[in-house]
Amino acid sequence: MKNIAVLTSGGDAPGMNAAIRAVVRSGINSGLRVYGIRRGYNGLIQGDLQEMKMSSVSDIIQRGGTILRTARSEEFKTPEGLAKAVNVAKVFNIDGIVIIGGDGSFAGAQKLTDSGIACIGVPGTIDNDLAYTDFTIGFDTAVNNVLDAINKIRDTSASHERVSIIEVMGRHCGDIALHAGIAGGAESIIIPEVEFSLDDICRKLIQGKNRGRLHSIIILAEGAGDGIELEKQIASKVDMEVRTTILSYIQRGGNASAVDRLLASRMGAKAVELLKEGIGGRVVGIKDNKIFDMEIHEALAMKRVFHNELFQLSDILSNSMTD
Repeated sequence: MKNIAVLTSGGDAPGMNAAIRAVVRSGINSGLRVYGIRRGYNGLIQGDLQEMKMSSVSDIIQRGGTILRTARSEEFKTPEGLAKAVNVAKVFNIDGIVIIGGDGSFAGAQKLTDSGIACIGVPGTIDNDLAYTDFTIGFDTAVNNVLDAINKIRDTSASHERVSIIEVMGRHCGDIALHAGIAGGAESIIIPEVEFSLDDICRKLIQGKNRGRLHSIIILAEGAGDGIELEKQIASKVDMEVRTTILSYIQRGGNASAVDRLLASRMGAKAVELLKEGIGGRVVGIKDNKIFDMEIHEALAMKRVFHNELFQLSDILSNSMTD
């Protein structure tokens, strides 16, 4: 293997740049020529490639987003689009590609591998919704972004003695809400994995008020409900002022955390190591703080196991609050 490439696909995630940097510098250090593919699979289809040098990735390790840009490609999902992508890779003599993204990106990596272009998947998604790995690149930064918002909203919530609902990302996976909610001392955490009771939430608010607590934080994952609608429902049941803040894309932005930079660097280097050995059709992940790899189709077939004990802990800690 002499020529490899790297692309980012799907939603952007803080730490993607650190992973790109690791792929480029590890690849060059291994004697490989490394190309950057702009705008994901669309860029591969259109031949939007550029050779990367050591200097191409200077001063990017801390930056959020992705210098290669990202896009979703409907054309790539078609046989014709896949054929175009494979042809471009062959024209540029690309032997292998590191693909940084989520499950949809990994499905594309599997198709390319089956078509003769060895691919390694690196998990880059803030949702932490890939079952095979403990953590994905971008998750830690997103949690810290939410935590920062919780701290600021709590200040104004306390000043006005109100209930603040903070809606965060997570359509199918509530990890951002759960981790940030526990770290931020939220009174209630609502996630897609656990059915919630509006009456239980209202009872907790009233009990807290009776203990002298005049403000509360509720963290809501977007996949578990609508913040504005929940605000109306709570306001109709309790004599408290309720306000909703929807964090939206602010969770994706900002400098990557130290945890995400280190994770991305380790995973990017591992991906290059696999390609250098001529291995494709695999993804890298982390288990018990050890970087490992496994076949893409096995990783995609794994079912997420919800960590119920962490959710139970959040309930215990919020119920025991007296401040």
